[in-house]
Amino acid sequence: MDSVNVSLVSEFILAGLTDKLDLQLPLFFVFLAIYLVTILGNLCLIILTVLNSNLHTPMYFFLFNLSFIDLCYSSVFTPQMLMNFILRKNTISYMECMTQVYFFSFFVISECYMLTSMAYDRYMAICNPLVYNVSMSPKLCLNLMLGSYFIAFSNAVAHTVCMLRLTFCDANTINHYFCNIPPLLQLSCTSTYVNELVIFVLGGINIIIYSLTIFVSYGFILSSIFHISSSEGRSKAFSTCSSHMIAVSLFSGSSAIEYFKPSSAGSMNGGKISSVFYTNVVPMMNPLIYSLRNKDIKVALKKTLNSRIF
Repeated sequence: MDSVNVSLVSEFILAGLTDKLDLQLPLFFVFLAIYLVTILGNLCLIILTVLNSNLHTPMYFFLFNLSFIDLCYSSVFTPQMLMNFILRKNTISYMECMTQVYFFSFFVISECYMLTSMAYDRYMAICNPLVYNVSMSPKLCLNLMLGSYFIAFSNAVAHTVCMLRLTFCDANTINHYFCNIPPLLQLSCTSTYVNELVIFVLGGINIIIYSLTIFVSYGFILSSIFHISSSEGRSKAFSTCSSHMIAVSLFSGSSAIEYFKPSSAGSMNGGKISSVFYTNVVPMMNPLIYSLRNKDIKVALKKTLNSRIF
């Protein structure tokens, strides 16, 4: 066989979230509603951040990027997922599948590192408030953003290239609702050792950087909060980082359930359910979490609406 990466499979069949016909239509409307809320919520945050000068701060710079990532992230697979609920033959071409693998990897890792950057921002805001504006300079914020996207790009390229080197012979039914890496590896008729090694190495590095930054940052944050004498000061400090803590918990918890389990058929079916949270629910919840608990966002929304109406 030629050394060029060639797949004998020209298209894949997506098994979808469930094979129960009576659930297809209700699930279509449920996930359509989730997708619309996700698009509208993240678009609103992006527009508010751009239009309001009082939101041109490091915190909202990272929130702007998080909203952009969630907007793109959910659009990678949700339209395909919605089509699967109403079409009888749920197929996706080989190249479309590989493209989906790339963009899914890129945006999920971007989200991981953007949440990491936001944790560092909250640490500086609470633990070093006097030098916050100097420390979190526009140059540093830009470097953190570009660094997040560069790491995500490198990881996505590595995963996609490793996937392209595999050969898929006869089995072409992906036991998932999008081209996720674990179910794709199960279909390969060639060795997946290199893929698994890359996943282990890159995943380990990402998890260590993400976890250490989050835990160390919030360790210092909690220590600083407990040393604040006034209850009002403690409450204000908690409110500035509680939204981020909730977002991190949702993203980390649902991702851990999906990837830290044995790759059996039963666990793969359960993984489809848990993946719904970090692929659909988290992008929808992030704008709600950051807007409902944020006075600056509420003020900016009222100001923008009043200026547009009057």
